Amino acid sequence: MPAKLLIANRGEIAVRILRAAAELGMRTVAVFSQDDAESLHRRSADESCALAKAGAAAYLDIDAILRAAKDTGCDAIHPGYGFLSENADFARRCADANLTFVGPRPEVLALFSDKAEARALAERLGAADFFNALPATGAMLIKAIGGGGGRGMRVVQRREELKDAYARCQSEARAAFGNGDVYVEQFLPRARHVEVQIVGDGSGAVSHLGERDCSIQRRHQKLVEIAPAPGLPDGLRQRLATAATTLASSVRYDNIGTFEFLVDASTLSAGSPFAFIEANPRLQVEHTVTEEVYGVDLVAIQLELAGGRSLAALGLLQADVPAPRGVAIQARINMETMQADGAARPSSGTLSAFVPACGPGIRVDTFGYAGYTPSGRFDALLAKLIACHPSGRFEYAVSRLQRALAEFYVAGVAVNIPFLQRLVQHPAFRNAAFHTRFLDDHLAELVVPDDRASVAPASSSTPTEPVAAREQPSPPPVEPPEPKPAAQSPRRIDKPHGTVPVASPLQGTIVSVEVREGATVRTGQLLVVVESMKMEHEVHANVEGVVRRVVVDEGGVINAGEPLLFVEAAA
Repeated sequence: MPAKLLIANRGEIAVRILRAAAELGMRTVAVFSQDDAESLHRRSADESCALAKAGAAAYLDIDAILRAAKDTGCDAIHPGYGFLSENADFARRCADANLTFVGPRPEVLALFSDKAEARALAERLGAADFFNALPATGAMLIKAIGGGGGRGMRVVQRREELKDAYARCQSEARAAFGNGDVYVEQFLPRARHVEVQIVGDGSGAVSHLGERDCSIQRRHQKLVEIAPAPGLPDGLRQRLATAATTLASSVRYDNIGTFEFLVDASTLSAGSPFAFIEANPRLQVEHTVTEEVYGVDLVAIQLELAGGRSLAALGLLQADVPAPRGVAIQARINMETMQADGAARPSSGTLSAFVPACGPGIRVDTFGYAGYTPSGRFDALLAKLIACHPSGRFEYAVSRLQRALAEFYVAGVAVNIPFLQRLVQHPAFRNAAFHTRFLDDHLAELVVPDDRASVAPASSSTPTEPVAAREQPSPPPVEPPEPKPAAQSPRRIDKPHGTVPVASPLQGTIVSVEVREGATVRTGQLLVVVESMKMEHEVHANVEGVVRRVVVDEGGVINAGEPLLFVEAAA
């Protein structure tokens, strides 16, 4: 068992790993970027070590992280999820430095972190032969080879969209995972996204801990996850589990991982076709719901397996794994506002109040606290709210989640709680009648212009526990923290005479400036690319004319509404 663990990550997952390590008696070290110095994970560790860079680049710096582990006397590194968690080279470098990498072997990482190679393995083993049996749409999905979480992914409906989508996917993937390679697969708009949690010890023994439904997504980023998947026929559950364990056993999988599938949502039956889409050889954001229904600690299991223990020693051989108890739902609380078209815009500020929900069957994983100013250089996830109910009745768990959302109080930074409240009250959601395009189909019902609007109570006809979903209550007054300087003060820029500004629609980092001063631009032409919440957003010209002044540089930070450049409109 490792004695001293460095967590090569940040935010809520770093806090989660620190807690599990402490319970196992390990000493812990947190690393933090320049703009993460006040993050809770730094304060939660026994020691902390500053990284020289800012933003995601700091947590992708292999040399700096290995140096931090050596300088602090660590003998193991946990990568969390994202960043370097699927990087086979990082795992090899850890081994060369006599550091235990808490995750699969480098060769397993290399296989499954390359989504194209993983698909080829699935086809050889017969786990993806029926991909073409699913309904075709004529659209394609570009995906990053080396990552997930919605970064480096774009749906292409028309040929003219391909060039820009390809460029954005490569750029997002390179920034998030250090690998800009992408591949293409068929786009399936009416599918359930179901993933199987597996665990292996490298001997060939592999067990599964059931499945999770991750169909509620926006731009391929999951918002709500459920375990077990509601409404899934038992025969289909078993076939999915068998496909996952077969794939994992074939490579003597070690540590934990997730195998993801698409299931035809139109006709769910024991014999419904499904398609393998990818494997994630790491801890998942949504691991929490599996923990709640199986009564396990997946992070502790990771650490135990990394220390050399077997599935048998851990009581995790398949025959020893109990049936899931109850149902659990996770909702991701993000620092964002939803636009009328369904697009999310990041929000910023200082958390003047932060009061998570609590009570029976409620769990919150977060790094938020009153007085904290989150950095805008990272994704928008602030907290994970998990509601579970022992009855196994999905609608009971939904009611518990609904109540918890009403009790969760955040001030100072706009969050998506009102949107989540409307989502969980939607009749189709409560009946588990959803698929991966659910949010797109119901945007008009779920998004309102002002997210401070009250939320109607649940229908009394719904067979659930008594509950009323109201606006977030105002807790007792809290003393506001001392004001902190903003990440970037508003810029004062003189507008050149006779020009109109092209403003940034959101707060973010400038990825590229596509035009120069003096250039003639046409309406709809790409001008600037802005990265926010790990996704890249294109800013196009809304007027024809000549660029008279560019006021941003690549790598700079921009606030929403601030000018990017000025155009002299054509007569």
